[in-house]
Amino acid sequence: MQLFDCNGMLCGRILWLQAPRDPQGQFKRDKRNPDPTLRHRELCGLAVIWDLRSTDPGHWDEGRFYDPDSGKTYNVKVELTSSDALVARFYQGISFVGETKTLSRVLHGTSEGWC
Repeated sequence: MQLFDCNGMLCGRILWLQAPRDPQGQFKRDKRNPDPTLRHRELCGLAVIWDLRSTDPGHWDEGRFYDPDSGKTYNVKVELTSSDALVARFYQGISFVGETKTLSRVLHGTSEGWC
């Protein structure tokens, strides 16, 4: 995932997938999107995090996360824990009812799966 500034907020797009291509060698598509008109979009480069607002240095909240595996959108908040890792909390409704994942930096070109 690449994080970037989007109008003063933090957003993120997919740059790496464990298997970025389907069996026919084509980049995988957003086939589980609830909007049929968006199912043709490639997952590589797809913005999946948006509207994260800075709350303190190294902390962002009130963002949204789209999970292309399920086609669902969740709330997200993020904490920078080191220069190479983020802890993200994905939830619907109340943040203590959700899932926490650590996202680690992978240097470009050091593994398979780059889009």
